[in-house]
Amino acid sequence: MMLADFFFLLLLTAVDGESSETICSYQDVLKYLNLTKNNELFSMTRPVQNYRKPTTVTLEVLLYAILDVKEIEQKFVPYVWIYLNWQNDYINWNPDDFCGIDKVSLPTQVLWKPDLTIAEMTEEDKAPPSPYLTISFDGGVQVQNDQVLVSTCRMHIYAFPFDTQSCNLSFKSVVHSANEIKLVHHLKSTDATEWSREVMRTQSEWLFINMTITNFTSELGFERDIIVYTISMNRRPVLYIINFLLPIFFFLCLDLASFLISDSGGEKLSFKVAVSLAVTVMQLILKDILPSSSDRVPLIAVYCIGIFTLMLLSLLETIVVMYLINKDSASQENETDGDRSLREDSRDKRVKASFHICEGEEKKWTQCASICDVSSDETPAQPLKSLSQGSSTQLTEEQLFFAKLSDELKEVVKTMTVLLNSRQEEVKSDYWTRKTKTINKVYLVFYITAAGLFLIYMFFTWTHASKVKVQHNGIKDRDLSPYYHWQDM
Repeated sequence: MMLADFFFLLLLTAVDGESSETICSYQDVLKYLNLTKNNELFSMTRPVQNYRKPTTVTLEVLLYAILDVKEIEQKFVPYVWIYLNWQNDYINWNPDDFCGIDKVSLPTQVLWKPDLTIAEMTEEDKAPPSPYLTISFDGGVQVQNDQVLVSTCRMHIYAFPFDTQSCNLSFKSVVHSANEIKLVHHLKSTDATEWSREVMRTQSEWLFINMTITNFTSELGFERDIIVYTISMNRRPVLYIINFLLPIFFFLCLDLASFLISDSGGEKLSFKVAVSLAVTVMQLILKDILPSSSDRVPLIAVYCIGIFTLMLLSLLETIVVMYLINKDSASQENETDGDRSLREDSRDKRVKASFHICEGEEKKWTQCASICDVSSDETPAQPLKSLSQGSSTQLTEEQLFFAKLSDELKEVVKTMTVLLNSRQEEVKSDYWTRKTKTINKVYLVFYITAAGLFLIYMFFTWTHASKVKVQHNGIKDRDLSPYYHWQDM
């Protein structure tokens, strides 16, 4: 009998062991806690046994990726991991009673969750929320969400494209005060930064610098805990330097090289106009990149305007020089036409004068021949008489000849005077052409000096502005309280 009793006890022990293993399931834990979808008691109110006890919610945020930064719309699109943890006073069980089960996953609709929101968020989360939460045997509730946030961010574009941006993600409760929900964080700013760098996958054109965490209580309306995560990032300017800054600088060099082109034709003017239009096109592209409203004029806009101003002054100088050259050309054409007419008149007068002189000489020789041809049967008195008559006629013709000769000399002197005056006028007509050479030299020196000083100024100003860090505007409660008051309204 003793042996039979012993085997019976072993059988009962085996049956008891099998029966104990049959209750080791998650459903048994839920039945023990009375957690069902039909039981709305757990999801309706804050899970505390004493309403004066605040619910401490631990919030941790890690940056997984920087998807986009829209300067025009002033929006920041990060991909973040959000961890929430709080205590539920109505959840408690002994893991030893359920085969060591210490955690159970539940649908998020079953239990109450803190109503946390992001103040800067402008669009609904595009990533699907986590459908489950995890409860622990000691009443701890954990929720992990991966969210794609579209939030507002005030862009400081003064130093673009060497700028540093800081965007805030401010977490707060919508309806619960600081006496009901207390927001805390355990990770320090350095730890959150290091963890974010380890898990980060993409940064777009931005380089993640750090993440700072600020926890304070807003006293506007009613006290409310707020945790602000400030994400600082630096733009990678290589593409903007290659595609924007260098081309504009090359246009400046081309405009400077245009001084080697001759001013006599219109090629120089056409070239300068084409270069100026190219800079205008670059300014239109810049307009599509930067926001229309800004506290200060961006340095890149000052850079474009300064170079465009230098090109405009160069274009105006070319127009003035061409105007002066054309003025001299017009005066030379008028003087050339006048000199041509004077030369033709003097030449005609000289031809006529020579013709009259030849006629006078011919008459003289005719008279001499008539004297020599007197016949022998004539008396000498008749030839003398005829000679005396001829001599008087000869004297009159000589006087006329010398008078005409003096007139011709006067015409020659007048012609020489006109030619000398025309040469003096030619010298005067080249006055503006010679002055344009001086103007080109003076303006070239001014252009090189002004362009060099302007580029040096832009370099040092850009360097100083890029080193100045954007100050975090969410540290003091008085700075953020008006914004949160506006959100509440």
